[in-house]
Amino acid sequence: MSKHTLALTAALLLGAGALASVPATPARAAEAANVKCHLTFNLSGWSILYKHAEGSGMVSCDNGQHAAVKIAVVGGGLTAGKYRIDHGTGDITHVRGIDDVFGDYVQASAEAGVVKSGTAQLLTKGTTSLALAGHGEGINLGVSVGKFSISRR
Repeated sequence: MSKHTLALTAALLLGAGALASVPATPARAAEAANVKCHLTFNLSGWSILYKHAEGSGMVSCDNGQHAAVKIAVVGGGLTAGKYRIDHGTGDITHVRGIDDVFGDYVQASAEAGVVKSGTAQLLTKGTTSLALAGHGEGINLGVSVGKFSISRR
């Protein structure tokens, strides 16, 4: 299996499990949460059983709101490596505005990469979804669970 297939499989399994546990919401609430936001970011980190990464970026929403953000990733699992993601992107859906973007997203990932690395993940925070994509450099191998946090800079 390729590194992209492993990462996508883990993300899809996590997303499917998280979505199965989300209760149905009234139509009015679904209509109010139709703003889409976009994240651009750079991130670097390391892992040896414990996973840690930090970065920064920008969130812009289709309603005109935007903010500079800090990103932190922490977690644990059977992982080892050091990596960097440059020019990463994310699409954030099911939000009413930029304030719904901030907070902790559940993250599960399977990583395998040497020198050139890539990532594609689907993360959730309640009914809010964050689809991440990015490419970078480093060495990373393993499976981990953790949180991906977005806060104002």
